[in-house]
Amino acid sequence: MPTLPIAMTIAGSDSGGGAGIQADLKTFAALGVYGTSAITAITAQNTLGVTAIHEVPTDVIIAQIEAIVTDIGADAVKTGMLASSAVINVVANAVQRHGVTRLVVDPVMVAKGGDRLLQEEAVEALRTVLLPLATVVTPNTPEAEVLTGMTIRTMNDVREAAKRIVAMGARAAVVKGGHLEGRDAVDILYDGHAFQEFSSQRIPTKNTHGTGCTFASAIAAGLAKGLDVPEAVAQAKAYVTSAIKADLQIGHGHGPLDHFWALQRG
Repeated sequence: MPTLPIAMTIAGSDSGGGAGIQADLKTFAALGVYGTSAITAITAQNTLGVTAIHEVPTDVIIAQIEAIVTDIGADAVKTGMLASSAVINVVANAVQRHGVTRLVVDPVMVAKGGDRLLQEEAVEALRTVLLPLATVVTPNTPEAEVLTGMTIRTMNDVREAAKRIVAMGARAAVVKGGHLEGRDAVDILYDGHAFQEFSSQRIPTKNTHGTGCTFASAIAAGLAKGLDVPEAVAQAKAYVTSAIKADLQIGHGHGPLDHFWALQRG
């Protein structure tokens, strides 16, 4: 029997199902990867916003990671919501202890509705403890501004931010340009040597909840299948663009992507 590639997500839950662990697992499944998870926080969340957050104790986070890695394994790991420096430290320690070589760090800071998901004190731990372990980091422009301390308004700013993030120790960074003005949404990949652009036309919809989680998970899925970073990013960009175009109508706010857009819907 063939063995599926395995990807693990270490992130917060989303009770609405559009982001976090739920979006990650849907993405893995849609892209032909067996998904596992370690939950770092439980959020009461829907398309309108976040109403409650409960951090999972660090010993339980560690136990979840150990349970997966020591039995099932992981060809790639993706991190999402890591709310505090304590959580970041235990996750980084586990990544190093188990020799994870394909790590996608989505530096989740703020939910789609504006609710803060990363504590102020945790930003420095994210920069200095987790980013140096990353195969690729996937910030949007507001997150890249926090990580680098610079203002991002132009594509040259995006390139500079990507360079600064790689200088922090990450092997590559994709700074997503969806928050910038322009006809197209352009993401910039920098691997320490060269830049690559991944562009798609903007899609007029409010249903983009979980875009960042989905993009990072799609990259992790590609890495788990043996793609190199540019190939994984290209796959992720195409997948997310199609999932947004499907314009799934769920909820009364920012609806989720259609992770299973490729399925025939009767």
